Amino acid sequence: MESRIIILLILATHLALGACSSAQKNSDFLECLTIQFQSSNSAPDGVIYTPRNASYASLLLAFNQRLAPTPSERPELIITPFHESEIQAAVYCSRKLGMQIRVRSGGHDYEGLSYNSENPFVIVDMRNIRSISIDNDEKSAWVQVGATLGQLYHTLARKSKTLAFTAGVCPPVGVGGHFSGGGYGMMSRKHALASDNIIDAKLINANGQVLDRKSMGEDLFWVIRGGGGTSFGIVLAFKLKLVIVPEIVTVFNVSRTLEQNATQLVHKWQYIADKVDENLLLRLFLRSVRSPIHGNRTIQASFTTLFLGRVHNLLPIMQDSFPELGLVEQDCIEMSWIESTLFFAGLRNESLDVLLIRTPQTGIYFKGKSDYVRQPIPIQGLRGIWRFLNQEDENRAELQFSPYGGVLNTFSESETPFPHRSGNIFMIHYGIVWTRGGSAESERHINWIRRLYSYMGRYVSRSPRAAYFNYRDLDLGRNAGRNTTYEQASVWGFRYFKNNFNRLVRVKSMVDPSNFFRNEQSIPPVSSS
Repeated sequence: MESRIIILLILATHLALGACSSAQKNSDFLECLTIQFQSSNSAPDGVIYTPRNASYASLLLAFNQRLAPTPSERPELIITPFHESEIQAAVYCSRKLGMQIRVRSGGHDYEGLSYNSENPFVIVDMRNIRSISIDNDEKSAWVQVGATLGQLYHTLARKSKTLAFTAGVCPPVGVGGHFSGGGYGMMSRKHALASDNIIDAKLINANGQVLDRKSMGEDLFWVIRGGGGTSFGIVLAFKLKLVIVPEIVTVFNVSRTLEQNATQLVHKWQYIADKVDENLLLRLFLRSVRSPIHGNRTIQASFTTLFLGRVHNLLPIMQDSFPELGLVEQDCIEMSWIESTLFFAGLRNESLDVLLIRTPQTGIYFKGKSDYVRQPIPIQGLRGIWRFLNQEDENRAELQFSPYGGVLNTFSESETPFPHRSGNIFMIHYGIVWTRGGSAESERHINWIRRLYSYMGRYVSRSPRAAYFNYRDLDLGRNAGRNTTYEQASVWGFRYFKNNFNRLVRVKSMVDPSNFFRNEQSIPPVSSS
């Protein structure tokens, strides 16, 4: 009994010392920031938030409740800078005091790596670094990384009817993570990825220096266009090459169930989706629904499409390449490009100002994974997918098939860190959403998506089994910390980047040899091995 009391006293003392140590580190960090702000004439009011601030919880809000930080995983501070000098101060103090730093631009991080950590850390939330400057004559734009896709699209629409940018369909997504990891969207077969259209950037490195493309050099500029930014520094802004779109585009969303020949339609889609006219992107969504006719469970295949042209030009293309779908003029809607961004976001007929809303849907639990397909999945493989989808509740699980081909085939695998180019028919995004918490509920849904992912292994890319970096997946492996080895990181690194992973490691070793910028799936320097 006496020994047990001694052990409890030792444990209590250890926990108390740990709390004091954490509080002291927090105090030291605040003092350091204050000194740095004073030296740069920055005003810290409304920039620094501790757990005692009323706004702290709302700033930390995660769109994915599965990743909501526990008390031990929450940041010591949240810093919401307005000026680059305040970011430089955060970098300086983080280095000086050995505090990890995480950078957040939108919060749609699939595994919460921008706002979660098991080690003491601070968040630099870029929400106030969000200005956009458009040059109509040069057809370019400087976009700060705290801007959202919706803000970018809204700003473009106010400037021009024909200037646009090729990126994703979810308006609240922050451009920082989206652009630096690739950035696939509804115009990617015509205008490539967001990262393919970056022509300059501004970045703060581990030494606190502000660099542009010329001063950072082509190696560092190469890595932040598809290799992620947070392994190498804090990106402040990207200069984008804008694209020209017609004043009128055409969209449609045509759904078919199993009773309406969906299996054969999906099978045929695989043979034409990457080969049709590059102005046409036929995206495909698969889910289990309740049949409106018979009331039984069935599979619904939804062909959600953007065509950069008028309907009278679209119909002959569809009749020639995919007559089985039976598309007719009444299925199609002509609209402006900016209206199409509302259509694909499920916001049709809303005011354009809805694009400016930053807050994502909350209160959901989510897990996602990804794959690349290089050979069509046979009929029996599709039927296996249908069985998996019917195991989950209606409209809870979804597979998204995003076609490649077009201009994406004209890039070499090494032109940017994003290697998924010629030879890929489409990318699969697997998603499962649930609304009730609890470990048993979460485990059931996560186990389902893992079993589906295992089943799909026979039908997707191999050696490596590729994945999309923007759909981060810690099931593929995670770093061990500051001393992560090349071998540990290569488990997931080659899946995201293929042979480009080696160049990413070399650049990391040059620009951040101490591994200051790191997370559970960051690029390690060679010196860590």
